[in-house]
Amino acid sequence: MDKATQNGQPLIQVSDFEGPLDLLLHLIKTNEMDIYDIRISTITSQYLTYLHQMQTLRLDIAGEYFVMAANLMAIKAKLLLPKPQTVDPVDEDDPGDPREELVNQLLEYQRYKQAAQELKQRAADRQQHFTRPAMAVPDTVALTVAPGIRPADLQSALQRLVHRAMVAKPVTQSIHQEHFTIKNQMQTVLQRLQQAAGPIDFDGLLAKQPVMEEIVTTFLAVLELARQRQVRLQQAGRLAPLQVNFLKMEGSYTPDVTSSTD
Repeated sequence: MDKATQNGQPLIQVSDFEGPLDLLLHLIKTNEMDIYDIRISTITSQYLTYLHQMQTLRLDIAGEYFVMAANLMAIKAKLLLPKPQTVDPVDEDDPGDPREELVNQLLEYQRYKQAAQELKQRAADRQQHFTRPAMAVPDTVALTVAPGIRPADLQSALQRLVHRAMVAKPVTQSIHQEHFTIKNQMQTVLQRLQQAAGPIDFDGLLAKQPVMEEIVTTFLAVLELARQRQVRLQQAGRLAPLQVNFLKMEGSYTPDVTSSTD
C-alpha cells in the first residue's frame, strides 16, 4: 500500500519504475481501475504529482516522462470536448476513444513485463541446479558395441543427427520446459526394441521431427543401456546408420533402468 501525501495523492518512490508505462500500470493497479476504462483525469493528476515529486527532489527526469505527461493531458482535453451531434448513426470521421492507443501501449508493455518476470524466475530456478563438469570415461567402463565401432563413430552419428535437427528447426518456436530425462528415454528405447523384430536404426527411436533435447537425451540413454549390456550398438559401414539391438534375444537382458540417469 502506497503512503499518501498531505493532499491525498500517493507518495511514489522515484526508483520503483523503469519508465512512464511502468508508472501508469502501477497507478492503474493502485486505483483498482480497468485497464480498458482508465479514468484519465485521476491518472493524469497522480502522474503529474509524481513528476513534481521528482522535481522537488532535484532529480533528472527522462524526457519520455514529459512526453507521456503531454500525451495524458492531450487525451484528457479530448475527453472534455463536447461530442458533435450528428444525424447519421455511424460517423466515419469519428476518431474513436482517445484512450485506445494508450491502452494498446500499456497492454503490450504489460505482456513484455510478464515475460521478463517469467524468464527471471526461470533463471533463478536454474541457479539452484549444479551442472557436473565433463569428465573422462573410466577405463573400466566398456560399452556393448560391435567390433570396429570406435567412440569417434558414435560422435559422428550424434553430430549428423544434431545437424539434421538444426536444419529442420523452425525459425520461430515456443519456449517450453524440458521434459526429457535419460531414465524415461531408457524405458522408451527398451519398449520400442522389445516390439521390434530386430535391430532399429537410432533415427527410428526418435520422433518424426525431434527436438534437440530428445536427440541428445536419447543418445545418452542408448549409451547407458549399452554400458549396462542391455543393448548392442552396431554399424554396417563407416557412414551407415547407427543401429541398436536388444540383447534379450541373446539371453543378456537385465531390466535395470534405475541407475543414476536422471
